[in-house]
Amino acid sequence: MRITVVDGQGGGIGKLIVEKIRKALPDSEIIALGTNALAVSLMLKAGANDGASGENAIIVNAPSADIIVGSLNILLANSMLGEFTPGMARAISESKALKLILPITRSSVEVIGSGSEPLPHQVDLLIKRIKNFSDPS
Repeated sequence: MRITVVDGQGGGIGKLIVEKIRKALPDSEIIALGTNALAVSLMLKAGANDGASGENAIIVNAPSADIIVGSLNILLANSMLGEFTPGMARAISESKALKLILPITRSSVEVIGSGSEPLPHQVDLLIKRIKNFSDPS
């Protein structure tokens, strides 16, 4: 299973996600994609198998993912203070991969009906969903 984790700016969310996926699903292929090298570097240190940064890396890798994980920002053009381009958002939105999105954003979008759990609890729920995806029994 190819799990693509997308982050940008500081990379802290992606780092936490990669650490927890690696611990829960040690044999998973985790691809770290970021808007910048710092975010990718943190995700690689956290246990991602491979990684790349920039618009083209996201456009090229999104179609081959089974699961794409990230914050709500990865679906919003020009989010992350403009780091997330319309091309990046389009590539993720159009990918056939299952998109597991954490309701965290620094933009003017608010998801109604989602809980306000702390990030570590949200990531635990995300891991549970990935496990169910890979083993539906």
